[in-house]
Amino acid sequence: MKKVAFHTLGCKVNQYETDSMMSQFESRGYRVVDFNGPADLYIVNTCTVTHLSDRKSRQMLRRGKRINPEARVVAVGCYPQVNEGLVAALPEVDLFLGNLEKARIVDWVEKALSLGERVRIEPIHQPRPYSEMTIRNSHEKTRAFIKIQDGCDQFCSYCIIPYARGRSRSRLPAHVVEEVRALNRGGYREVVLTGIHLGSYGKDLGDFGLLDLLRVLHEETDIERIRLGSLEPGSIPEDITDWPERFPRLCPHFHLSLQSGSSGVLRRMNRHYTPEVYARTVRSLRDTYPLAGITTDVIAGFVGETEAEFQETRDFLAGLGLSAIHVFKYSDREGTRASKMPGKVAEEVKTRRSAELIQLAEASKEAYLKWFVGREVRVLFETLEEGRWSGHTEEYLKVSVAAATDSLVNRILKVRIAGVAGEMLVGEITK
Repeated sequence: MKKVAFHTLGCKVNQYETDSMMSQFESRGYRVVDFNGPADLYIVNTCTVTHLSDRKSRQMLRRGKRINPEARVVAVGCYPQVNEGLVAALPEVDLFLGNLEKARIVDWVEKALSLGERVRIEPIHQPRPYSEMTIRNSHEKTRAFIKIQDGCDQFCSYCIIPYARGRSRSRLPAHVVEEVRALNRGGYREVVLTGIHLGSYGKDLGDFGLLDLLRVLHEETDIERIRLGSLEPGSIPEDITDWPERFPRLCPHFHLSLQSGSSGVLRRMNRHYTPEVYARTVRSLRDTYPLAGITTDVIAGFVGETEAEFQETRDFLAGLGLSAIHVFKYSDREGTRASKMPGKVAEEVKTRRSAELIQLAEASKEAYLKWFVGREVRVLFETLEEGRWSGHTEEYLKVSVAAATDSLVNRILKVRIAGVAGEMLVGEITK
């Protein structure tokens, strides 16, 4: 039996696709093994969001060949999709495939390697239907990530993803329902709906959108928790007061991508909303779900960002009460419009601004966690760590309790929160 090893870089969509590719190889008689051990085939599911992602992808490809020089090494995904020439120059890589080849990965690998081919990348920019991929098991044991959408039509000025993933396309609702049912039968109690631009789900399906999918999942599946991946502010209607009644199993946890709190920076980024729209969306969520976990991403030092614009972002974030803020320093990505824009911000300035935002993020997180002290929450338990069981609330807050005699894995139990320890909550299971 041939042994195949996988390594994944990047987002949850990539991890879902890796889980699917593993299942494909297992169904064809391969044995999936750890990437750091001997294998006949090493497959790296690459990422190309930043130059650092590119470098990590190259490092993992080289590591596979070092572990077993006789093995075949395959680069698949975003990095070869947009950098075919760079990947072809890597002597360690025996074959590189694009994103569309993932749905039939075993066929392409076996055919190409038998013929001595090094490249199989189908152009991705043309409109096309969703490439169906499914999983039998998630890399996580209690929560499964399900990809329901691919591609992006936004073309933010700093982002390479539309060139790597193509136009937005949606998975058929019936296929999503089927996979959720199968995962639920397999013991999973929570699913997370993910995509490259999740809010655009359904735009190619006629009169059927993300909210329609939530309705169908409530009507046709018994999964206990449904969580949404990253959303744009415009994806959430202003009037959502009926959501708790319509979608009672939807977790009150929303990742709303911001990137900047300055309207001028947002325009240069080609983001299709304003800080005012973002703030209204947060208020709407808070009015409906007072304790909702609302998280975001923000970029420090985008091209042309002045000190005044940075201060706008800092002040804007300080007033939102977010549960988590993920801070990134801007870096040029070749092939994007932003890389050609004048007015680059000095590295030391980006570092300072990033540090200030991280400090703000830590304070915001701490304040949010304190809201839960004395409250009762429902926790899906996952792991035993250092003598304590831990899991996540519906708001996606990590909670730790004293070890019980019985296993708590994959159980949803009520916990009364007693305090905050670092970035997690601590409490006791209530009867």
